Amino acid sequence: MDGIGYTLPAVLAVVTVCLLEVTVLRTGLLRKRAYWLSMLIVLGFQIPVDGWLTRLDAPTVRYNPDHIVGLRFPWDIPIEDFLFGFALVTAVLLSWERARQHQEGQRR
Repeated sequence: MDGIGYTLPAVLAVVTVCLLEVTVLRTGLLRKRAYWLSMLIVLGFQIPVDGWLTRLDAPTVRYNPDHIVGLRFPWDIPIEDFLFGFALVTAVLLSWERARQHQEGQRR
């Protein structure tokens, strides 16, 4: 059952957010260059901060090795952290985009 405790929810979060966009919200955000640029900016901050917090030589945050798949990149960051980060940031941006589109639709 390795990876079930943290990996499965991380994967499910990504799948849920993507399915929500494709089936319900349909904002088109994932096709926009600005979205992907925003994600690069997020990674630019996430990597050094998360890397410092999860580094194996002196971790501030410890993960039960039985609950992650064990793939860490770069600087000892568990891959699951990137999945959760993607899902969280994408969900927020999708909700903002949906609200913006709804507001523009009311003005017309």
